[in-house]
Amino acid sequence: MSSRFRFVGRRGVLLLSLLAGSAISTAAVAGDGGDYGPLPAIGSPNQASADPVVTRPSTTPCEVQLLDDVVFDDYNPRDFAYAPPTECAGPWAKVVLSFDLSVTAGIQFDRTALLWIGGVNIYFGTTAEPSPTLAPSWHVERDLTDYSALFAGPQSGRAFIGNIVNTTYTGIIHGTAKLQFYPVSASDPAPSVADQTLALGSDAVGATVDLSAPTDMLSKTLTLPTNIERAYLDVFAESQGSDEFWWSCLPDNFASITGDCPGTAFREVELSVDGQPAGVAPVYPWVYTGGLQPRLWMPIAGLQTLNFKPYRVDLTPFAGALSDGTPHTIALSVFNTHEHFSTTAALLLYLDAGSTQVTGAVTANTIGAGPVPIVTGSIDANGLGSVVVASNRDFTLAGYVDTSHGRVDTSIAQTFAFSTTTGYATASATATNWTVAQSTAVDTTTTTTAATPASTSVSQEHLSYPFSLLLPFNSSSGALISAEIDQKYDKTSSVSTDGAVGMHADVANHVNTHYETAAANRHSEQDYEYSDSSGGCYSRDITAVANLLATVTDDVPCLIAADTIFENGFEASN
Repeated sequence: MSSRFRFVGRRGVLLLSLLAGSAISTAAVAGDGGDYGPLPAIGSPNQASADPVVTRPSTTPCEVQLLDDVVFDDYNPRDFAYAPPTECAGPWAKVVLSFDLSVTAGIQFDRTALLWIGGVNIYFGTTAEPSPTLAPSWHVERDLTDYSALFAGPQSGRAFIGNIVNTTYTGIIHGTAKLQFYPVSASDPAPSVADQTLALGSDAVGATVDLSAPTDMLSKTLTLPTNIERAYLDVFAESQGSDEFWWSCLPDNFASITGDCPGTAFREVELSVDGQPAGVAPVYPWVYTGGLQPRLWMPIAGLQTLNFKPYRVDLTPFAGALSDGTPHTIALSVFNTHEHFSTTAALLLYLDAGSTQVTGAVTANTIGAGPVPIVTGSIDANGLGSVVVASNRDFTLAGYVDTSHGRVDTSIAQTFAFSTTTGYATASATATNWTVAQSTAVDTTTTTTAATPASTSVSQEHLSYPFSLLLPFNSSSGALISAEIDQKYDKTSSVSTDGAVGMHADVANHVNTHYETAAANRHSEQDYEYSDSSGGCYSRDITAVANLLATVTDDVPCLIAADTIFENGFEASN
């Protein structure tokens, strides 16, 4: 295999097309890499993103149309019938959702967009806001290969984008969606995927569950297969209502002074199995395209705003207990929510093909009842001051399952570190600065020990969600003077077996956007970088000025020395 690069100064700019099978085109090994999509149009006000598209196998896909230019102009769901492609029987090398959306020019809010098959969510995001002179369009994708079992037979499907269209709100949303099924080949084998994908929602076709209080739950009781080896839960929690800006909320006594949302600036998703704490999922600080100031997000939206990423919780320590043939209740809630979070989750089960019954038990669970956030600082009667909210917790969850190939022990050690500083300070005689500086960090070490053959695998992941904003506003009118928001999504992951390091991958996604009243002074940037130990590399940087796309730069910052490339089985040539 060969890949051709030309290196310019500090960065290697990709000038020649990548050959099939090159190191870069296989960058999706850790789920955050991907391929370079079409170049966004320079000078365009249309929605633009630096995110990669899903890496495709070399085989020709079979396509199943889900939506064909469907109009969303009310709050009624659009139901459809799904059937698997007869010409491409599974297993598949990859399954990809491709979704194109647009909204006509006019006045319209950002709207929540959802796709479902068999009650399982396959897409969750929000839409771009138009303007009277702008009709944005955008493209999103999701790798659904892990959900392959869901697509094996006919299912009911549903699309929902609740939208109000009248004489005031005139923007009409259109959507076209398809699933692409890639056949296996010698170079594109079928990966290991879940044997079952199950919805946690109560609607058999598909719907989210709204949680408006900490005691509200998304909950489902299931009688599961009796041979579960591994289990995972993909969790979405979208903040809405007064919780939309949860990352800026204040303690109740101070929120009443400033008019901010109450409950402090801390939220997390808490999972349980039969009432026993079973995991935690952080909440990403998404900002929608109508958030704070719509022109902040034209043409570059906030991170994941148009295409949310689920957080995957490992429930494998419960695999043995869930396999006992009795009903089990899996539930989630949102700590400190006020109004409200829209939630959904999908359960992925990997089964022991060599037996119909496994046994096992949870051997350690130190999660505890919940976090105890620490609040310091204060807001005075004039609405000035700062408040810090911090939550730190660490726990271990462990269990074993006796399978047809021997006992498998799983131990998960996690540390969650969260802090937010929210402040109001005098900037001038007529202006006040509103600032938020938030940090969410999750460190996970999962150790899996198998008896036959004897082996120990250790996976490590560091996840970080830095978020900050500076909004100067007029102290008397409350009008924004300017705004700057900085969002990041950083992840480092590695896997080692019996002490030998295997895969290692890094992703860094960063958006910085700045708004001024004068359009010429508005600017924003997104930089997405990915690299992995196999030589996989993706990097795209886009910038905008005056709400028009200014530059697109495709780089290779994860340049690997030629000797390392050869050691990993790749050939590079200039």
